[in-house]
Amino acid sequence: MSDSLPETEVGAVAEGLPEAVPEVEPTYDPAAPAPLNVDRTPSGDVDVDAQLGRLADTDHLATDGHVEVYEDVHRGLRDALTALDARPGPPAPPSPYQNRS
Repeated sequence: MSDSLPETEVGAVAEGLPEAVPEVEPTYDPAAPAPLNVDRTPSGDVDVDAQLGRLADTDHLATDGHVEVYEDVHRGLRDALTALDARPGPPAPPSPYQNRS
């Protein structure tokens, strides 16, 4: 006795299955988002590195979406530089002429 189906039943089972969809090769679309693969060297400053890492978001956006990311990164870098200027430094040495009248 055979475990396989008779040919008439095999044909009936095959008729109930959807036809195989031929595999379509992806076509090249120059307007599609593509990663730029630009190396980002860490700066050593956590805030700056976070902003530079945000640039990777543009790899998955269409070109018209880049402006928003670039402006956001620019704003973040400007804020990081401003914060560097606002940090207190060492106290200035006393001036010898401070107490003169």
